[in-house]
Amino acid sequence: MKQLISVLNICVILTLSGCGWLGLRDRSNDYLLAEETEVTAIPAGLDRNVIGQIYPIPQISSSSVELVKFEVPRPQPASVNTFEQMVKIQSLEGRRWVLINIPPSEVWPRVRSVLNRSGVPAALAEGSSGIIETVWVKFNSDEDNSHRFRFQISPGVQVNSSEISLLHNQAARSEEEQAEWPQASDSDQREKDMLSMVAGELASATNYASVSLLAQEIGGEAKVEVITPEVADPFIQVKLSFDRAWASVLYSADRGGYTLVDQNRAEGVMYVNYSDQLADEPGFFTRWFGGSGSSDVIVEANYRVLVQTVGANVEVRVVGSEAEGLGKAEALRLLKILRNNMS
Repeated sequence: MKQLISVLNICVILTLSGCGWLGLRDRSNDYLLAEETEVTAIPAGLDRNVIGQIYPIPQISSSSVELVKFEVPRPQPASVNTFEQMVKIQSLEGRRWVLINIPPSEVWPRVRSVLNRSGVPAALAEGSSGIIETVWVKFNSDEDNSHRFRFQISPGVQVNSSEISLLHNQAARSEEEQAEWPQASDSDQREKDMLSMVAGELASATNYASVSLLAQEIGGEAKVEVITPEVADPFIQVKLSFDRAWASVLYSADRGGYTLVDQNRAEGVMYVNYSDQLADEPGFFTRWFGGSGSSDVIVEANYRVLVQTVGANVEVRVVGSEAEGLGKAEALRLLKILRNNMS
């Protein structure tokens, strides 16, 4: 027993002493003594782009909001959809699509896997554009026609989400080569059935670990982006129709600390109340015992959300209750919260 204790004591001493006990110097903190070296001089006539900075430091605009104040900001509330796995079919303006809250780079290989398992392999797959076209297939319920489907995967409005839309095309058997893709699906029911099948397979899957490197920038630019001009006030740019943008902002204007008080769609104005206390989700016991009667409190609007069409896009701004401008830092904070909950 004494020998065992002695061996354990020796092991502990060796562990605590590290390499210094063996005569080797501990170099774990040597990076603190590192000094900046001169930039390598490239002789004239040679390509200077070959040798560049290993860790380049990007330029920071002097008008950046972060340089105005040095107060540590309050953490942004998490999106209401951050911690839930969501797959659902949405429709608006005659369109139908599957919404899933994982990025396109993870949706792409999953959709291809679903199609392969269903016996509908892809004839064309363009990761850069997010398009998957299936081969012609035949259904037992239709002996006269062949069918094919075109999937379009693109970034969703919600943060780190994807939208999967579908186009159905049919042609008489033996005439498939002359067929062209229509503007709208030849059969709305077959489009709906295929989307339902794909949505069901995606909802039942639990492992989304696979990522397609070819689909990192799938579907082009993001549909929603917070813009911070140097001289003008910040705003949210939505690259969608007004109806779709209004519905998305309206959804977000009642979440994440926001409370929708009133709205005027004709003028593109939402009257909202924002409170940092409402941004924090109530605790378990508060929800269980009914809280402190906050439902009886009369909420007054302290901000306005302006939704306006500008060119081909829609711009969303947050102003004061009397339509007065806000400070750049405050406006940017409120816009980011609003953007995080858009869906």
